[in-house]
Amino acid sequence: MKILYNVTVIVDDTVVEDWKQWMVKDHIPKVMETGAFETYQLQKVLTEGSEGGTTFAVQYLAHNREAFEKYQMQNAPKLQKEHQDRYNGKFGAFRTIMEVLSAG
Repeated sequence: MKILYNVTVIVDDTVVEDWKQWMVKDHIPKVMETGAFETYQLQKVLTEGSEGGTTFAVQYLAHNREAFEKYQMQNAPKLQKEHQDRYNGKFGAFRTIMEVLSAG
């Protein structure tokens, strides 16, 4: 079974351009290098929320549940700490893990 790992991040507008570049050039490549995921997408959310800032969704498609769980245990803490250290106080994030039932 495929697992879709969605990370929704609300980024303070004062760092949004730096955040986007860092995600594409540094963070996402490191996540993909773990081998847990087949593909990813970085998306800007167009609906406005009441939180302020700019909202993005980063979606990673895991090979299977085992690959995702291995990533969570072995890689996620370090990568999330790098993000936290770089943008401390300038973002909010939540994660959603979904089972893919059907894809086109």
